[in-house]
Amino acid sequence: MSTCKTILASEIARPFRQYLKQRIENYKSKPTLVGLLANQDPASKKYAEWTARTCQETGVQFKLMQVDKHDLEHEIVKANLSKDVHGVMIYYPVFGYPVDASIRNKVSYFKDVEGLSQRAIQNIYENKRHYDKNIVPCTPLAIIKTLEHIGEFKSHLEFGQRLKDKTVTIMNRSDVVGKPLATLLAYEGAVVYSVDANDVQLFTPTGMKGTPFRQEQIIPQSDIVITGVPFRHYRVPTALLKPGVIAINFSEYANFESNVTSKASYFVPAVGKVTVTMLKRNLLRLYDYQQGKQYQQEQQQKEMINR
Repeated sequence: MSTCKTILASEIARPFRQYLKQRIENYKSKPTLVGLLANQDPASKKYAEWTARTCQETGVQFKLMQVDKHDLEHEIVKANLSKDVHGVMIYYPVFGYPVDASIRNKVSYFKDVEGLSQRAIQNIYENKRHYDKNIVPCTPLAIIKTLEHIGEFKSHLEFGQRLKDKTVTIMNRSDVVGKPLATLLAYEGAVVYSVDANDVQLFTPTGMKGTPFRQEQIIPQSDIVITGVPFRHYRVPTALLKPGVIAINFSEYANFESNVTSKASYFVPAVGKVTVTMLKRNLLRLYDYQQGKQYQQEQQQKEMINR
């Protein structure tokens, strides 16, 4: 009989939503988030609905703008310059790679609630960040908070020790989720394997290395398996999973077989609601920074230069 516990994203997000709501209630003015939707993608529209609903619950002012994709950069610049906008997010895909990668860098670093700009990502690779201070991409942060909720990520320990001696396999190597997540977990002491269609890479605090392994060899060794494969029919074979594994899925599709609970100790079928909550957590950090004297002085100097 399985002793697996299935954990829903709403359960993980709940205490963070409550904390954010209490914080915002004490603000003189409400943080404002602008969402720019320039596609007809159903997943993007669903994400926008989640964002709007959870913003309303916590007191964040959320403005969703449906724009033509050819006007998107103009709208980003307007939001960057507006003193009434504290965070900007884009619903991807828009044009697809590599144009979308360029669009991410159009959002001001100080309003980048998603943490997807090159500067934010580079801070992770260079280990120039701390979990309590800088902006971390929302989905990697959501997965860390999921592991923390389960008790696998030991947040009370020193940096570099929180996942020590754990083996993690991540089935995703995207620039905005898979790679940053693998880097974050490697810095915390985990042995991190990154799997894509071509090979298996090992992430370490000093970089990424090739391996001779196949996924069939490293999945059975893994204490934690995290999947984000964007294909409807992809499944991790339950037979490969280590008994007691922690299985986390962040794909819009079900990447694990339906009997995953026969092997897993914890199964998290989705993290979307945690991701949206982490986005608002990032928004409050940016809002607080924008209220500070240093940021306001910098903006005044820019205004004088542009006159």
